[in-house]
Amino acid sequence: MNLPRRRFLRAAGVTLALPWLDAFSLARAAAGAVKPRRRMVCICTPLGLHPSNFFPEQAGKDYALTPYLELLKDYRDEFTVISGLSHAGMSPGFAHQASVSFLTGAPGAGRPGFRNAISLDQFAADHIGSQTRFPSLALSGEGAGISWTRTGALVPAATSPSRVFARMFLEGRADEVQAQVRRLEDGRSILDDVRDQANVLRSDLGTDDRDKLDEYLTSVRELEQRLVKDEGWAKTPKPKVDAEPPKDIPNAADLIGRTRLLFDLTHLALQTDSTRLITIMLAGSTYAPPIPGVTLGHHDLSHHGKDPGKLDQLKIVEVETMKTLRDLLAKLKQTEEDDANLLDRTIVFLGSNLGDGSSHSVKNLPVLVAGGGFRHGQHLPFDPQNPPPLCNLYVSMLQRLGIETDKFATSTSTLTGLELKQS
Repeated sequence: MNLPRRRFLRAAGVTLALPWLDAFSLARAAAGAVKPRRRMVCICTPLGLHPSNFFPEQAGKDYALTPYLELLKDYRDEFTVISGLSHAGMSPGFAHQASVSFLTGAPGAGRPGFRNAISLDQFAADHIGSQTRFPSLALSGEGAGISWTRTGALVPAATSPSRVFARMFLEGRADEVQAQVRRLEDGRSILDDVRDQANVLRSDLGTDDRDKLDEYLTSVRELEQRLVKDEGWAKTPKPKVDAEPPKDIPNAADLIGRTRLLFDLTHLALQTDSTRLITIMLAGSTYAPPIPGVTLGHHDLSHHGKDPGKLDQLKIVEVETMKTLRDLLAKLKQTEEDDANLLDRTIVFLGSNLGDGSSHSVKNLPVLVAGGGFRHGQHLPFDPQNPPPLCNLYVSMLQRLGIETDKFATSTSTLTGLELKQS
């Protein structure tokens, strides 16, 4: 059987995307070994997770499940919970502002003159983003996201699941697709003109200016390459999915409903290989969420001041949040790919900029890493007074994606104790 790399049926002007078939695996095997597709999902819960309900007391594999981890018991061997980690250079006085550094590790968030750096997902996208229609996907349940460019500019996060679904899976009219191709071709011709003019100018410049111009021309070439790839994707039919387009939830207080939509969208995006890098900022509304037993807003509950009533309600909200994570892990685990499943191929990272919302602590951040081919089933503790940088974990994650790097932001190495699963 001759199976093309792009798995489509084409006849009489109609194009139909095929689902994954075992025959594709056989074709790959016949053609030689193909590296597995590695993915990463980074999730920030901006108001933290109550430490005593999240962190186990015992280290290692035989720890007793806490109330939040009990919800994930079916996947105990698929995740590692890590305690004690923090980002270097963060201040409790700017604990909420530290969310901008959640994936960048840039010290001093919130302080005057602070300038952010590239986020983990965008660093990875520079290396592997060209392999998919969307180099990365930034999502948010409410407001800004957690993804930043190499120059420290915020990547706009999508808050409308229905619009993201349409971008990924709904085809435009033929004239709309052709118009998009023309725009891309126009962009390429403009870049050609700029590059030619710059080359003429270069001969009249001094050494320093030539270096600056060379940097500029490199950026032009990178953009040109991106446009060529975009043109190819514009002409490639979008994948077909057996799912109804999501309906956006206008109620900003419905934290759980919005999170479920984003996680469902995440699963579809990974399943169709539309992107391999996703960031998600969960919502933290000041309004009471529509959850039985909850009468106060999530933000108010996270700043509980040890009030028993607020702690009880906070637990209800965070239990529901952990259930959405459980369901995402279940979907990834149940989705087969080659001789593995999506959870094996996807690093799912859940964390926060806050170690304790009530005290505004930026130490001992809640960290859970699932899937991705790591050896899991453990509680990995570090001294919160003298921890390794959280960015050490990021280096481990980047290397697992197949990116050759031993440094990211404030990292000093990979994260000790987090090792790959034995194959």
